[in-house]
Amino acid sequence: MAANVVFTPEFKRNLRVLSKKYRHIRDDIEPLIDTLQNGELPGDLVTGTSYTIFKVRVPNRDVQRGKSGGYRIIYYLQTQTDIILVTIYSKTEQADISAAQIWRIVNEFETEK
Repeated sequence: MAANVVFTPEFKRNLRVLSKKYRHIRDDIEPLIDTLQNGELPGDLVTGTSYTIFKVRVPNRDVQRGKSGGYRIIYYLQTQTDIILVTIYSKTEQADISAAQIWRIVNEFETEK
């Protein structure tokens, strides 16, 4: 079952900003997008929101620092076939994101539709 992967404006904005610093970011996240489109749901479930949200680490080829130097991608399982990429950030620049911030981004996306 193929899933439809959509990006929030927040994800697009963060990706654009990060791509100026990390040239290979689009290549780095492509395998995750392919995995999501194939219906797999990698990562850990995020608690504290009323949505089905997952967080997953993606290695950063531009920074050789292991897991702590990679990216964190937050995605929302809207339906079994619709996956929303909520946000992306570099683990070297931002330690974590709160459930309230995730909820705000998803809520804005849901109301804009």
